[in-house]
Amino acid sequence: MQLTAIGYVIDLIFEEDSAALVITLLVVMVVFGALTARRRASRVPGALVPLLIALSVAAVATLGLVLVLGIIEAEPRYVVPVGGMVIGNAMTAAAVALNRLGEDVSESAQRIEAALALGATSTQAVTPLVQRSLRSGMITLVDSTKTTGLIFFPGTMVGMLLAGADPIDAVRLQLILLWVLLGSVALSALIATSLAYRNFFTPAHQLREPPAP
Repeated sequence: MQLTAIGYVIDLIFEEDSAALVITLLVVMVVFGALTARRRASRVPGALVPLLIALSVAAVATLGLVLVLGIIEAEPRYVVPVGGMVIGNAMTAAAVALNRLGEDVSESAQRIEAALALGATSTQAVTPLVQRSLRSGMITLVDSTKTTGLIFFPGTMVGMLLAGADPIDAVRLQLILLWVLLGSVALSALIATSLAYRNFFTPAHQLREPPAP
């Protein structure tokens, strides 16, 4: 049902060729992506706002860069599919990173409180957990990027080859998409964890009680 509905929406956007409709669709995708990721990050208090900021920045920064540089044309048939890939991968990375962060903070509560009691700030006490969360959020795309062409054959490149494009052009476009996705994943995971970990602590650097399951 979701695919059918969005199919009609995208068809309408392509027919209207309206920038306002494209922006509206991307905003809706960011909001639903943040809501979906928040359900996975249930152990992180106040996760929705960091997720909204992370997905928004990732989408604006990566899409804005490729548009400003003229890598893709500012047309719905290019912006919509690339935006969907960017936001979807950013959502997954942020959700996995915050899920890991919530679990690690819950399991390491006594260790964190001991560090705080010895004079560490909240940032110092939780930095190792944030670093592990970042790795967890990014590892899937990083590994798939490293094995692209050996194990994983990207759909964009294969589709262009089937359409008769030159292999070099197909590879260049695929590399651009991979770099864009890596950028969005890195930004979303970094921003989400950097903002969300603060919600575990009070302004006095005390560890809050974990949220009820």
